[in-house]
Amino acid sequence: MDQHQRYDRNFNTFSLKDQEILARSHVAIIGLGGLGGGVCEMLARTGIGTLTLVDGDRFDISNLNRQLLCREDLVGTSKAMAAKDRVKAINSSVRVNHWEVAADESNLHRMIEAADLVVDCLDTIESRFLLQAMARKASIPLVSGAIAGVFGQLTVIFPGDPGYELIYGENKASHPRGIETHTGNISYCALLVAAIQASECVKVLLNRGDILRNKLLIVDLWSNSFDVMELV
Repeated sequence: MDQHQRYDRNFNTFSLKDQEILARSHVAIIGLGGLGGGVCEMLARTGIGTLTLVDGDRFDISNLNRQLLCREDLVGTSKAMAAKDRVKAINSSVRVNHWEVAADESNLHRMIEAADLVVDCLDTIESRFLLQAMARKASIPLVSGAIAGVFGQLTVIFPGDPGYELIYGENKASHPRGIETHTGNISYCALLVAAIQASECVKVLLNRGDILRNKLLIVDLWSNSFDVMELV
């Protein structure tokens, strides 16, 4: 397939050099639910060269309301395999590493060590702190998103930045589940936040634009408000 024609509508937002940088880039997406499914879809279409896709879960019926990768015929099947198949159907030139395992302290380093960037699409605070620690250890920037109902938040954490400590407080042995256990999660909020995560990924990889580093973007779709809070 003609790659220049494939990315014709990326130009002139991106230059040919920009597109080549994206083609050489490697992004690891941890969690392939409402956020991660959207992020992997958009990065595959944008032309990221290598995607590492990680999720140990299988789809259930409750995922159908918001998870882009979930279909009725895929209920009960692996999210990571569905993500791999979707990426390959969209853009066969993307190299895909998929892990059908839960990310934990024993395996996260191996999953992300070759990546240029890691995307946090996890659903517990405890797992977010673990991913942040592993990204710091590997000196990799982290793009984080979280949703609850029609509310979302995003930040970008570079190695050496204070990060989640400024949002959630100290890293404790156990954190309660997030507010989404009470609010639920809505499809359009998940895809909106995923789109902004994908945008931040591209900005970090190209070193362009106003990156949400040491900032927290808070989205409230009831009031149509998008507020950026300085974290330091």
